[in-house]
Amino acid sequence: MSLQSATRKLLLEFQSRPTVRAGSLITTVFGDAVAPRGGVVWLGSLIRVLAPFGISERLVRTSVFRLAKDGWLSAEQHGRRSFYSLTPEGRERFAQATHRIYAEPLRDWDGKWCLLLLSALDADSKDRVRKETGWLGFGALSANVLAHPTPDMTDLDISLRRLGLDESIVVMAGTTLRGDAALRGLAHSSWKLEDIDARYKTFVLAFRPLFTASRKTKNIAPELAFMVRTLLIQEYRKILLRDPLLPTELLPAGWHGNAAYQLCRNLYRLVFEPAERYLSTAMENVDGPLPPASPLATARFGGLDDAQATKGQMK
Repeated sequence: MSLQSATRKLLLEFQSRPTVRAGSLITTVFGDAVAPRGGVVWLGSLIRVLAPFGISERLVRTSVFRLAKDGWLSAEQHGRRSFYSLTPEGRERFAQATHRIYAEPLRDWDGKWCLLLLSALDADSKDRVRKETGWLGFGALSANVLAHPTPDMTDLDISLRRLGLDESIVVMAGTTLRGDAALRGLAHSSWKLEDIDARYKTFVLAFRPLFTASRKTKNIAPELAFMVRTLLIQEYRKILLRDPLLPTELLPAGWHGNAAYQLCRNLYRLVFEPAERYLSTAMENVDGPLPPASPLATARFGGLDDAQATKGQMK
């Protein structure tokens, strides 16, 4: 199967879903493509690049308006053109998500835990903390205790401060002394790992044909590369932001998250550069074409410089 055919098949599946969430796709494009290239984009550019995904101009406009209303984006008018950028809170949230989406899986763990004690909070505050820290991978050990083995403490501090509860929650450290089997059982019940594992398996089955075809394609067309890259991160992001990113010791045998990461990393390396060429011609800010991507973008997935090596094998 050619890369174009494989992409078309995946795109048709994406478009056939009962609800095509344009806002979610716009979020992916902003985080993966716009944020590392200055963070500002003309609305007409978004309309142009999202059209092949089956997203109408009207739906793009409506979705961007909602994202702005929800505090993710801010608008600026220049003549008859509207330009959108991330708000300070939007940039903060995107930075938190970026840490998770493009980072390598955790290999080593020292047995330590971060615990959040919620007993001093009212019911509404507890619910808000569970929801906000859930995006950071925290799971509920009990009604008043949330835990994670390897949280990003900077992201945790930002989240608690955003909630206005940074002085109201006790944050403690704990250490595992024994009980490996019991720990796996605890992880299974606290983080719904079976569902996440099944989603990873589906992701691998869906995107493996695109990797195989990309590896065999000598010169990937820039627009096609952008479509592959956007679908890839869209689908991977939806799963990964549900994943608590637990260390290997706490994961079930045969965890598909490892294969999903390797596949996403290798395919992303193959399509990144031609997709960047497309973005340079298809997307504009106030001054014209978007500036080149920042070095942080090329550091994703452990570095994007060995794309040619990726063509040789599926690691």
